[in-house]
Amino acid sequence: MKVALVYNEAYSNLTDHYRKELPKELSFEPYFDLTESDPIADYENMANAIRKAGFECYIINLLDNINIFLEDLRKNKPDVVFNLVEIFNDSVKQEMSFAGLLELLNIPYTGAPPMALSTCQNKFLTKKILSAKGITTPASRLIDKQEKVYRHELTYPLIVKPAFEDASAGIENNSVVFNHKALKKRIEYVLSEYKEPVLIEEYIDGRELNVSVIGDTKPKVLPICEIDFSKMPKHLHNIVSYQAKWEPLHESYHKTIPQCPARLTKKVREQAEVIALKCFRASGCRDYARIDMRLSKDNKLYVLEVNPNPVLTEDVGFMRSAKNAGYSYGRSLKTIIELAVRRNNLK
Repeated sequence: MKVALVYNEAYSNLTDHYRKELPKELSFEPYFDLTESDPIADYENMANAIRKAGFECYIINLLDNINIFLEDLRKNKPDVVFNLVEIFNDSVKQEMSFAGLLELLNIPYTGAPPMALSTCQNKFLTKKILSAKGITTPASRLIDKQEKVYRHELTYPLIVKPAFEDASAGIENNSVVFNHKALKKRIEYVLSEYKEPVLIEEYIDGRELNVSVIGDTKPKVLPICEIDFSKMPKHLHNIVSYQAKWEPLHESYHKTIPQCPARLTKKVREQAEVIALKCFRASGCRDYARIDMRLSKDNKLYVLEVNPNPVLTEDVGFMRSAKNAGYSYGRSLKTIIELAVRRNNLK
């Protein structure tokens, strides 16, 4: 079986970005390696794991040009597409478009369908859908334009997010605010910088859980991971900011430490599993997803986000949970591919 692993990275010199000189001194003790992850190398690692799992696999970079894929499709005729396209023409809103093209071409592909990708991209819409299903999310309000006073009935502290971004884009330490002056400043920064509506939510002080799900018609929950904030210094809020996810030279990157499996009571673990499956189905996810939650100090679970097609880098995020469930890297990828093929055969 021939697998085309497809991603979109328009900058051909991307790898050079990860070869920059590291500082001689840091103001904190690093926990992780200081070298940034190279996504191109990660794709190569994925392809090698897929080959070892028994498939023929090759890589396509769209380079913001859909004709590259269409030409390859005519030439190589892959049996299934491993869809890793997250952005097109610098727009995360186009993530759904490539999946839509695959639907129109009737090509088996991994991961969420266009509607799920579009729905989960809209944080406010996702919250409405989950709330309709009886799933608790933090109280919130959507701001779509600049105002003199941002009236709300929410309780401080609040967290301010771009409404249509993912991967923690736009979420920084200053995103947590404690008064209207700071709220106004952050809202207007996001409106100006991201040119999209702003979601303000009540900040839930507590533990952060990543609940990964694998499957399609019969999904199952993998071991739950926790982001441990116990080493976070007082000048940084207990959040998984953009810097905490992607910037190895930032202190928060080294103070948000994954623990898998999370140490939870049986009751909380079972509640989180039920909620994750409800989220997975309600948002239309399939094959693999990660649901991020907060466990408040009074042991109440709040869903923060539903993430279809999360990053599949080895030993990170979703794959960390899969590994704790006994899946090797190759077996995890093979399972996702087989779900896509089986789904197409049932059409």
